[in-house]
Amino acid sequence: MGRRLLSFSSSLSISFCFFAFLQDAVFLVVANRNQSLTPTSSMPINRDLYHFSGDLMEQIKALVHRHPGKLTMETIKSRNKGYRAEISVVTYCRGGGEYDDRSMFRILLSFGQHGRELITSELAYRILSILSEEQFLPNMDPASLNSTLDKLVIKVVPMENLNGRRLVEAGDLCERKNGRGVDLNRNWSVDWGKKEKDYDPYEENPGTAPFSEPETQIMRKLALSFDPHVWINVHSGMEALFMPYDHKNTTPDGPPSHQMKLLLEELNYLHCQKRCMIGSGGGSVGYLAHGTATDFMYDVVKVPMAFTFEIYGDREASSKDCFKMFNPTDLSTFNRVLNDWSAAFFTIFNLGPHQLGEVHSKEPVSTLDKWVSIDDYLDGYLMERSSRYGKKMEVLELGMQEIRTYFRLFLLSSVLLLFMFCSRISKSKYNRPVISAIPL
Repeated sequence: MGRRLLSFSSSLSISFCFFAFLQDAVFLVVANRNQSLTPTSSMPINRDLYHFSGDLMEQIKALVHRHPGKLTMETIKSRNKGYRAEISVVTYCRGGGEYDDRSMFRILLSFGQHGRELITSELAYRILSILSEEQFLPNMDPASLNSTLDKLVIKVVPMENLNGRRLVEAGDLCERKNGRGVDLNRNWSVDWGKKEKDYDPYEENPGTAPFSEPETQIMRKLALSFDPHVWINVHSGMEALFMPYDHKNTTPDGPPSHQMKLLLEELNYLHCQKRCMIGSGGGSVGYLAHGTATDFMYDVVKVPMAFTFEIYGDREASSKDCFKMFNPTDLSTFNRVLNDWSAAFFTIFNLGPHQLGEVHSKEPVSTLDKWVSIDDYLDGYLMERSSRYGKKMEVLELGMQEIRTYFRLFLLSSVLLLFMFCSRISKSKYNRPVISAIPL
């Protein structure tokens, strides 16, 4: 009996290990296949216009170093099963980063979430250069601008997907996912994992679970700790000003939605010459996107104004020419995009606080850890947060997803063990020696 129990225990352990291995193997196969089947772009990166990722981050670091009274910078690192990621965050605040979190108007901007959209990170650099007053916007009064900026704290993520960007620079110019094949804008928890009829796993792989990726883990903790009033996720591929929702064909109800729409209409008139598409991402693009950052910011973090901007797209480019489709390739268009959209962001800096009215104090959220291990990311879910309903619900939702995942593995293992047990009984029954009842 003891040997049977030992055998059963060993089989159980082997089964769990097998299914854990199988889960990782399937994920890696999909990621590798994804990378191998991604079409290549026919136009190379124009190095007269675009920085290498390392050079761009060095330029930003030097900019921060030259303006310690306005800019600070931190690099946050995370890892998961041998996969490492890091995200640099630049904070603009007059006075060298010393500010009262509850009295300032807070803005969080993310660029470069998809590796192939190089123009977005160039825009981040341009905005930081204007904030530091090394570059200037035409037709803007510096005194008026400074009066506006005195009331703001702005956090800028110039390149959210550094590993994906490096794949693009290595020659895979159509790559939008991170370094192991996951679309970071499908890896958030709101409506995660749902697949439409036109779902393309090579473009929209959501990962094995919400926040399975180090990059989204970092961004989630940054958003919850900073608790912004405005969130903007910057992309390219078209010209559009989107508000929630991405996962359904509607916009939110109530006054905040109306204020968002008013602001977008003003931006479209002033900076897009009314050519930008406006509305919900899910209702305007022609497809629904599940597990996006902007829907999470609006529904869970409760950001009053949450947007996704698409700053450039070449509709005449071949579908195989990804670089041209997502990035301007001539100097004139490159400068126009950066100038127009820089001005649009400074309009937001000016109008945002007025659109929301009086800023109400918010409870500060726990300090952001600079090292976030994916091995203990559940600790992040259980950390003390503000008592807002959405955040508590997300903790419960993510916990239930973890339980469901392990329960499925348990059921699969049980079925396999039952099959092995029945097979052993069957073999032992038929392998017994046959003893004749008739004596020879």
